[in-house]
Amino acid sequence: MAKLPIHHLRKRRTRGHVIADLSENFVERQALLCGFAVERNRMDYGIDMIVITFNRRGEVENGRILFQLKASDKPTISADAAAVFCRIDKADLLYWLEEKMPVILVHYDAKKNMAWWIHVQNAIESRQKAQLFVSGKQMTVAIPTANVFDSSVLKVIARRKNAIVASDK
Repeated sequence: MAKLPIHHLRKRRTRGHVIADLSENFVERQALLCGFAVERNRMDYGIDMIVITFNRRGEVENGRILFQLKASDKPTISADAAAVFCRIDKADLLYWLEEKMPVILVHYDAKKNMAWWIHVQNAIESRQKAQLFVSGKQMTVAIPTANVFDSSVLKVIARRKNAIVASDK
């Protein structure tokens, strides 16, 4: 039996690892451009990142924006280019739909260094909710390609989060 060189036994950093980190970096940069703070989750229970927002005076605001990130070098785009398709675990979606704070699903295109987003609780239609109870552990969600993610969008999402917090008072 031939002996393999030691470097063949080492763990490797895959392209999947690289683009996952790039997606975190992309979303984190948008948050930092808004003056917000970011917490990356080490444990993945369906939320990859939490954004903490601040008002114009720099005071921390109540509530958090929750993010689930997906990344690809070649995202699957609809024939009419109106949507990018994203596979998600049904267990995560069930969790997100019960969450009070906004859950934002972001699909990052590593080759183009851009991303698309949806506010999960607002975007999942009753038709898609019914799919949760069909067999299989995953489902496909369509994210409109018009929903390009950037810092200006993140400010809008922060205002939505603030409206949710204010409605609880």
